[in-house]
This record gives sequence, C-alpha cells and structure tokens, in this order.
Amino acid sequence: MSVRFFRYIFIMLLCLPGVSLLAADKPVMNLASLEWSPYVGSHLPDEGLTSVIVKSAAIQAGIDTHISYTPWSRAVQLGLNDPGYAGYFPAFYLKEREKTCYFSAPLGNSIVGFAYLKDRHFDWKNYTDLKGLTIGVVQDYANGEEFDAEVRKEQLRLDVAPSDISNLRKLMAGRVDLAIVGKDVLRQLLITEPSLKPGRDSIVFHPREVTNFSMHICFQRNRQGLKYKQMLDPYLEKLNLRKIENLYFQQMQNSQP
Repeated sequence: MSVRFFRYIFIMLLCLPGVSLLAADKPVMNLASLEWSPYVGSHLPDEGLTSVIVKSAAIQAGIDTHISYTPWSRAVQLGLNDPGYAGYFPAFYLKEREKTCYFSAPLGNSIVGFAYLKDRHFDWKNYTDLKGLTIGVVQDYANGEEFDAEVRKEQLRLDVAPSDISNLRKLMAGRVDLAIVGKDVLRQLLITEPSLKPGRDSIVFHPREVTNFSMHICFQRNRQGLKYKQMLDPYLEKLNLRKIENLYFQQMQNSQP
C-alpha cells in the first residue's frame, strides 16, 4: 500500500504548476528522524506526510532520500554530528537553532489547539475563557510556551491521559470539556483509529491555535549541509503544501477498509 500511496501522490505533484522531474544518477541524502504520526514514521504510508514533502522535492532535485528512525534525542545527535547524515527533521524553527542548523524552506506547520464536541458550542479568545473547563492533556507533552506557563501557574483544570487516543476517548465520553491535540494528529486519528469512529462527525478542532511551529530540515552547518539546502529549497518552495496535505489525508481515508 505504501508504494502505491506515494506513487499516486507523486504523480499528482508532477501535475502542479512549475513542477518538473529531473532524471540523473542521484546522491543519497541521509536524514535522521523519529516516529511521529502523521508526519514521519516507518509504519506510515511512504513514511508520513512530511516525508512525502521532503522526498518529492528531493526527487526533483536529483537526490535520493534515506530516513533513519531513532528516539528524538538520538536523531538530533546523529543529524547534527554524524558525518554520515545531512541533518534531521522535522525540526521546529527556533532562533537559537540557527547557530547549529541550516534550516530548509518550510515543510509545513505543526498546529496545536483544542478539540471539542461541536454540540458544546465552545469558543475562546484568551486563557481566562478556559477557567471552569476540564482540559485533557497528554502526559509529558509540551503544548507551547503560553499554555505551559498557564499550567505552571495552576490556572487551568487538567485531566492527564497517557496518549492522544485516550484523551480523545475521554472527550467523546464527556469526561473532559476540551482535549489539546495537534491538528494533523487529530485528523489522522479520526480516519484510522477504530475506537474514535463514533466521534468522526462530532469532534471538531477550534480555529484559534494554541501554538503553531513551522517545520524544517535542520541541515548540518557545514559545506555538505549548505549544499543540500541550496539544492532542495527551490523545489520545496514550489510545492503547494496545503494541496499535498489534503491529498495525503484523502488517500489515507480512501485506503481505509
């Protein structure tokens, strides 16, 4: 399924304006990453949404891509220091990381916000609007500086779950009023997780974001890293990331039994 999945997506990408395919003997760009659905993962269709974006640009630039999966701290170490790697991804853009990275053009965004049941008519503008509501969070997840600061001040009523799936099940059962979750994570789970099937038409994502990070490849800050950045960026910048994202989830939906 993975090969057919990516081949379909890549054919569609070639139909986008300004996209062309370069045929050549290709160097191999080794990247370190982690298992993080739906963005990257050895078990995902063509290794995830963000991997599809990287591979699509790389193929056009005449580069083959190989991704190694390790725990995140190990992926960062390999990507930054091992001469066998060009870098690691997906890395959030942070100003202080510019000292160690050549950041690629954006690969998309990781958006975190609140899921809720649409019959509850929830809205919020600031954190005072959340007082009195029980918010489901996943243990040990960071959810952006502002939200985490409110948590440290004990201004929010939290219910801790071991996973996003467990958190969303609590939301469906009415045990929490809100569940903080990644927008794309929610979209994937509502498609693929059987236990959340009853919530597909009732769980919605609030348009006001809690946090929004752009994602990039962090190339090593050396001659090879700069070379790969310069080769890849023109093709990343041509891609319509929103179209690719929608196509990826559409194909995921179509592949369900």
